[in-house]
Amino acid sequence: MRVRTGLASAATLALVLTGCGLKSGSPLVDDVVPGSVGQGQPLQGASLTVTSKNFSENIILGNVIGLVFKAAGAEVLDRTNLPGSISAREAVAQGEADALYDYTGTAWITYLGHAEPITDPQKQWKAVRDEDLDNGVTWLPPATLDNTYALAISKENNAEYRLKTLSDVAALAKKDPGAVTVCVENEFASRDDGLPGMQKKYGLKLPAANIKKMDAGIIYTQVSKSDSCLLGEVYTTDGRIKAMNLDVLEDDRQFFPNYNAAPAIHTATLDKYPEIATMLAPVTEKLTTELAQELNSKVDVDGQDPHEVAKDWLLEEGFIEEG
Repeated sequence: MRVRTGLASAATLALVLTGCGLKSGSPLVDDVVPGSVGQGQPLQGASLTVTSKNFSENIILGNVIGLVFKAAGAEVLDRTNLPGSISAREAVAQGEADALYDYTGTAWITYLGHAEPITDPQKQWKAVRDEDLDNGVTWLPPATLDNTYALAISKENNAEYRLKTLSDVAALAKKDPGAVTVCVENEFASRDDGLPGMQKKYGLKLPAANIKKMDAGIIYTQVSKSDSCLLGEVYTTDGRIKAMNLDVLEDDRQFFPNYNAAPAIHTATLDKYPEIATMLAPVTEKLTTELAQELNSKVDVDGQDPHEVAKDWLLEEGFIEEG
């Protein structure tokens, strides 16, 4: 799932990053060499820091970047798993870190302060790219991987209701108000780009008693194995969707923002090592929502280490090779 946090001042963030010593991460010691990317080791002699937010998918993606850099000859400091979106973002903007995979919707709404998302994913990315250049961050082309909000229902329950879209949910609630119960996080229950805005967009009116608030991890279990929630808030790339036999309902009125993953690089670093863009392009192109579900499941369901999941995938795809 994607962590979404409130804004903090840049000055405060600078103090936090300085105070915690961002350079205290662990060096990547993997013996890897170029496969289909990084041929000729164009990053030989470079010392680069990669970062990520503190949830499984983003830690995996941070390690993907780090291992590509390592195979291409760089000395890499692993500073993944920073708390929240803002700290990882500011690390790259300030040059305390060189790269992470970030999300276009998070940038547009949370970092850049826009209220309305852009419906077209490519236009959303271009708008973020153009505006964020002023902040010292360069966004490389995005993946189709879209880690956005959704509502899901168990396949068992959906055999009865046959819901496919959020419009279907609104129609069911109108026909049978008591049938639609929803489990959500506290934040989703109050955000304009969460449940209140979704209800308004779809003309969905749920009584307060039909909305149950709980931690994100519990939602999946409640929707899958109990009758307390017909529907639950999920993230579209979460590995538990497939593992727990859930159907994700289509946002047919395109209410939720696009959260496509894309490499966000400290601009001065990219200016110095422009080969980074060429190396990451084919890797990003392979990242889909379905692949993210698979990789995330290895961590969140099977208990594997995010670094090893990232490395195994890169080796499998031939992007890097064992040294």
